Amino acid sequence: MKMMNNGGGATAAATTKLILLHPSIHKQAASHRLWLLAFVSFFTFAVLLTLINTRDSSLIPTSSTATTTNHNHHHPQRLSPSIVDALLHYASYSNISGRMTESELNSISRVLQQCSPPCNFLVFGLTPETLLWKALNHHGRTVFVDENEYYIAHFEERHPGIEAYDVQYTTKVSDMKELIKLAKEQVKNECRPVQNLLFSECKLGINDLPNHIYDVDWDVILVDGPRGYYPAAPGRMSAIFTAGVLARSKKRTKSTHVFVHDFNREVERACSHEFLCKENMVEAKDLLAHFLVESSKSGTNHFCRNRTSSSSSSLLRRDRVERNVN
Repeated sequence: MKMMNNGGGATAAATTKLILLHPSIHKQAASHRLWLLAFVSFFTFAVLLTLINTRDSSLIPTSSTATTTNHNHHHPQRLSPSIVDALLHYASYSNISGRMTESELNSISRVLQQCSPPCNFLVFGLTPETLLWKALNHHGRTVFVDENEYYIAHFEERHPGIEAYDVQYTTKVSDMKELIKLAKEQVKNECRPVQNLLFSECKLGINDLPNHIYDVDWDVILVDGPRGYYPAAPGRMSAIFTAGVLARSKKRTKSTHVFVHDFNREVERACSHEFLCKENMVEAKDLLAHFLVESSKSGTNHFCRNRTSSSSSSLLRRDRVERNVN
């Protein structure tokens, strides 16, 4: 019995020694865990700091990159000459009737290529060259005005990038002389050369386009519509008059290139001489006349400096003589 007691005491003592060693082991493990946690925290902080610095440096452009970006922003790249030549070639050799000649296309293309971007180009009439004008004015805004709202809807559906608006013309080719006479009589009031046509009651002025169209400084205007080849057709009197007023009413730039197609016809020639003026004519290529019209000050009460030389005036005088004789 004593021996068993002694053995039990030895076992208890051994057990006690083991129990006394446990707190030391726990302290060492805890110390190691603290060091490991500190190391992981430091490593995580270092990685995050590196990522932040890398992101900030990538957001700051270098001087050369910034210069290139600003240069491209202010000077958009133009279409290459080879693309322009190809577009003009296929447009001029198309089998579609009523298209422009190569000389006429080149005359307009040259002005569009020289126009400072973004170039504002207003076109009266949806024609076989519509997509060509849109393509040549690559970095600018090209707006089309046509008399046929159904054709506009059809065209926009096939070509979603086209911006076009319809206008309801109330004029007739047969009324040209009377309309010119009325505009000359009201040149100081409703038909004055400098005005916002949105509020005009001049019979030759187009005032039913969207409001923002009248706020644009148009750099180039092409009159190739509406129809004008028979007496009951609307004719291009209003389009030419409107082009003359828009050009003279510009606020930010001084001049507007105005092109009139089918210049061989009486309406186009007479109205161009009356509202765009002979002294502003730059050139004539085949059936296309090119005018450069300067902006005018508010209060100007005449379209042309030499008001007695226009062919429309002679037409009106001849018309009065014929009526007196009859």
